[in-house]
Amino acid sequence: MEQTQKQPKRGWLRNLPWIGDRLADRIERAPNVAVLRLTGVIGAGRFGRASGGLSLTDLAGPIETAFRLPRLKAVALVVNSPGGSPVQSDLIAGRVRQLAEEKDIPVLAFCEDAAASGGYWLACAADTIYARPASVIGSIGVISAGFGFDQAIEKLGVERRVYTAGESKSQLDPFKPEDATDIKRLKSLQDDIHAQFKDWVKERRGERLTGAARTVFSGQFWTAGKARDLGLIDEIGDVRSVTKALYGDKVRLRLIEKPKGLFRRRLGLSGLEPAGLGLGDGIAEGLLSAAETRFWWARLGL
Repeated sequence: MEQTQKQPKRGWLRNLPWIGDRLADRIERAPNVAVLRLTGVIGAGRFGRASGGLSLTDLAGPIETAFRLPRLKAVALVVNSPGGSPVQSDLIAGRVRQLAEEKDIPVLAFCEDAAASGGYWLACAADTIYARPASVIGSIGVISAGFGFDQAIEKLGVERRVYTAGESKSQLDPFKPEDATDIKRLKSLQDDIHAQFKDWVKERRGERLTGAARTVFSGQFWTAGKARDLGLIDEIGDVRSVTKALYGDKVRLRLIEKPKGLFRRRLGLSGLEPAGLGLGDGIAEGLLSAAETRFWWARLGL
């Protein structure tokens, strides 16, 4: 008769629905690692609410909850973002660092498909950065993109009428030919933001940065092996294997999410109806947001 291998007993407490594992963890005093998933394009407005993107407004609560867990060993940031708003990147990363220093809790970042541009800004909030071999890392730069329609409206016989108070109010108007002064102002703004980005990376990575500055801060991006050689990440790894190696097999990964209303969650409406918009307008807003989100990922070839 073939002997079957016995499975380890879970115990009656862990077999209780809903709360069994939590109660057992409390009794056994298992260590916790809070997991914050930072997925999507970074930015308020369309990116924040309609596309499931990232903003401090939506993440402030989960970040604070993560640092309040009992028996907390670390906070893990699972980053999967092609970038977005530098302001929201700075706000989110700054809040993580503030609480990490107040609570004296280490922060670990785990890059998935991409931690690029603002996504890498978020990853730098961690003390140690891990990635998978095919993860896209870097893109430390600033980009502005748009279209020029001045020749199109001329062919269509459309007259553009714009009235402003302030000589620079209509700068970078896509329905007018490019203006050298406007471009100079934009480049100055980009250089300022780029300098802030570089300062943040230098502050957080310090002497671990081994690549030449002209390469690291060029806006290029790399897979994990090359990123490690440049000092942009520390090791290859994933959240489960790394946390078990650091804190033992009994460590519990606690995913921290923003609560969703039961009614909207069941109907699948969450994210389709930004504040102040009707359902139809919300769907249109969501489609526009999806197109813009696709642009950010396409920049990385993903």
